[in-house]
Amino acid sequence: MFVDTHAHVNFDAFKGDSKEVLEKCLREQTWVINVGSQYSTSKRAVEIAQSFPEGVYAVVGLHPVHLFSMRVDEEESSFETREEKFDYQKYLELARDPKVLGIGECGLEYFHLPPSQEEEVEARQKQVFLEHIMLASETKKTLMVHSRDAYEDIYQIIKPRMSGLRAVVIHSFIGNWKQAEMFLDLGCFLSFNGIVTYKPRKEKKPGGSDPGLLEAVANTPLDKILLETDCPYLSPEPFRGQRNFPFRVKFVAEKIAAIKRLPVEEVERQTTANARKAFGF
Repeated sequence: MFVDTHAHVNFDAFKGDSKEVLEKCLREQTWVINVGSQYSTSKRAVEIAQSFPEGVYAVVGLHPVHLFSMRVDEEESSFETREEKFDYQKYLELARDPKVLGIGECGLEYFHLPPSQEEEVEARQKQVFLEHIMLASETKKTLMVHSRDAYEDIYQIIKPRMSGLRAVVIHSFIGNWKQAEMFLDLGCFLSFNGIVTYKPRKEKKPGGSDPGLLEAVANTPLDKILLETDCPYLSPEPFRGQRNFPFRVKFVAEKIAAIKRLPVEEVERQTTANARKAFGF
């Protein structure tokens, strides 16, 4: 059995077939954790999880890119963000549902910053990240962290607060071994997705991977690795550019197995055990 620890079947990309997609995942022995990025998608993740007796769960939170309004252009998507203020009480009510396993995705997003507002936005992101940490601590749920061009600041924020947290997952880790080691020393889990199947790029571009990412995968202990898809985005090779699905998490497992020179069955077994430990289901 595989666990996709970070999916977005609660997003509009699956508006017409979310039930069918998740039923296929369960038939193919893939359990799914759907992650919110705003209140609306967090609520939708909870509703979807409630409609399945097992195998489908939720994480609720406010993505830092939605703390302000701006145009976001990525390799696989382009959209206008809608500014939302973090309402602690509303997210607390969602988080109390037993199908909610974590708080997030929350954190810092320095890749997309509105022009001439960088300092103001970074300060707001840090404040809201701290509120998510408080929520994770109060509810005793796992903190799921989004970090883009912000690993050092993320580290400095969570380091003195680790003792109050159930567990911390660094979602979609794309850094190098030195950065991975920082978080591993704190006891965090690192989550890898289809980016590990892409050819590393020498320069930073949307959708590319850091040249040191494969080294980070090779050196990270298997008992600290989680699998994810971040679907509908980041489809692994050979499906890059297509809508991604949670059941494609097995291709991430195959790549990690190849990097570590391990049987894919061992990666499947251990990462599933890691997911159970990290999220407590």
